[in-house]
Amino acid sequence: MAKILVIEDNATNLELMLYLLQAFGYQVASAPDGETGIELARRASPDLIICDIGLPGMDGFAVAARLKDHPALRTIPLVAVTALAMVGDRDRVLAAGFDGYIPKPIEPETFVRQVEKYLPHVRPAPQPTTPADTVELPPPARTGLRATILAVDNNAANLYLIQSILEPADYRVLTATTVQEALARAHKTPVDLIISDLHMPGQDGLALIRAVRADPRLKDIFILVHSASSPTDAERKRVLELGANCIGRTPLEPAAFLAQVEGCLAIRPSVS
Repeated sequence: MAKILVIEDNATNLELMLYLLQAFGYQVASAPDGETGIELARRASPDLIICDIGLPGMDGFAVAARLKDHPALRTIPLVAVTALAMVGDRDRVLAAGFDGYIPKPIEPETFVRQVEKYLPHVRPAPQPTTPADTVELPPPARTGLRATILAVDNNAANLYLIQSILEPADYRVLTATTVQEALARAHKTPVDLIISDLHMPGQDGLALIRAVRADPRLKDIFILVHSASSPTDAERKRVLELGANCIGRTPLEPAAFLAQVEGCLAIRPSVS
């Protein structure tokens, strides 16, 4: 199976790309910046390089120039991932030496298929498999029922990743991108656990905790809050005092995340 190098500084985007590519059996290496990416390319000789345009320091265009100037690397297919959407951006990307580009935000349903267009000599995996370098997910907790979980996040990639981890373990996953949408969904469908991002634009995870705890119909639902940054002791205390039951971190590591979810479900009181 093909070896793919992903150069991306955004942890959420990187986590999603790695998860999707590994699920289809590809060997994947990653680098958070251009210099590291070029060095990895020299050492690993990947079959394909996926590179973000908006990298800090050396941007994607500079990375492309360095790769195309290297005799051993210039023939490796190079694909940009970019949020550039202005007229002429596509021509600029191709003129810089990229063989193609994939627009951001990444669409999980089509991402691997888009990548495989640049690997015509590689036979794609027929179906997702367990990534070789990840820990196999444990079976769902034997609770006697399949829990319904509401995931709240303004980032579609995070929601997809949560669904990808929990649904194969037979959990029902509802999604919402705002606090108001989350409350409406929880009122419509009984929920066993709410998983919410802490930092969302507008009303954030703290607002969701307050709203849930103040609602007579929802107040007993367990809440797992996750954040891309490590909360300070003061922030952790505040989150727990408001009524959150568990605190986690993103990007999500599948096995650890599933274990944490099952831990929350195991100790929660039944609300259904």
